[in-house]
Amino acid sequence: MNMASSSEALYTRQIRTYLEALERGDVAAICALFKPDAQISSPFLGWMTPAPFFAKVDAASGASTITPIDICVSSTGARRATGYFIYDWKLKDGSAVRFECVDVFEFDEDGLIERMIIVYDTHPIRSTVGDKYA
Repeated sequence: MNMASSSEALYTRQIRTYLEALERGDVAAICALFKPDAQISSPFLGWMTPAPFFAKVDAASGASTITPIDICVSSTGARRATGYFIYDWKLKDGSAVRFECVDVFEFDEDGLIERMIIVYDTHPIRSTVGDKYA
């Protein structure tokens, strides 16, 4: 296996593991995939590090479902990949919202996530989510 396909397999596995842990709401398993000082950008919460960010997600979330669509690994040699998925997000208060999301992951040399940018259109969900998550 050459270096590119080795990295591609690692990044793909890390993103699949992330999406599975996110669906379960397993904050410890999620945080284990990140460097502790990793930077996460969320449309609702801005830039945060993993532990406080995923604690907020967990505090707001009920049983959610994630439907993976695709994982795309950078073709430029960057340590970057994206996870594209549908998030059926149930909130603790019973309200629910469904949206498509792309998470852009940047990895360190060991395959830990050091940066993640979450991209989705917040307009349709702001009326449902409001300040329940902030």
